[in-house]
Amino acid sequence: MKRSELTEFAVEEEGFKLKIRRGTNGIPMISAGLGTATPFSSADSTPAAALPASASAAGSASKDEAGYTYIKSPMVGTFYRAASPESKPFADVGTKVVENSVVCIIEAMKIMNEIQAEAKGSVVEVLVENGQPVEYGQRLFKLKQG
Repeated sequence: MKRSELTEFAVEEEGFKLKIRRGTNGIPMISAGLGTATPFSSADSTPAAALPASASAAGSASKDEAGYTYIKSPMVGTFYRAASPESKPFADVGTKVVENSVVCIIEAMKIMNEIQAEAKGSVVEVLVENGQPVEYGQRLFKLKQG
């Protein structure tokens, strides 16, 4: 923060909020989730006091509807529903999947990564369009458990 002369930095995503601000004495202050600002030294890259607030904020943000779960992206990349444009999608609405079922491909740095369901259920909604960029943790599919 000193090198770039930043005094404040904030990020907010789906119920998770992180705010870093330089205090009056130049020591960075971190505020995560609903927690309070916590000072830390530059030698300590992750303040211990901020971790519980971050974990609880992330946990509450990922609460799913009862009976449903989501397949989330394990990486940043481009989402593809099928192996090629002429192939049928790996998973569509109504498809039953198990933990090791391939549901899509995410291309990252010219490498095609097969993404597995890691859950058991039936696809009720595809949440991303074919060829769209996705973020880490972004919901890709909604599954009805069972």
